[in-house]
Amino acid sequence: MEGRMEEQDRKDKYRSSDEVALELTKFIASSTGYGKGVQAVGFGGKGGRTPEEQAESLLELFSRCRKLVREQ
Repeated sequence: MEGRMEEQDRKDKYRSSDEVALELTKFIASSTGYGKGVQAVGFGGKGGRTPEEQAESLLELFSRCRKLVREQ
């Protein structure tokens, strides 16, 4: 029974740290426009980022935030 409680405690710890990492990701993304790419006006330059590239950027940001939160 004690092993199950320890396992549940560990799951709760990771769940709460994932929630903190998600909130940090949302804060960074919304305040900086991270993952949206550069909005170019006029001619020249590369077009906007594809939805897949945006999603990949956000997942990478979440992964970095998650690692940072778990190290604390």
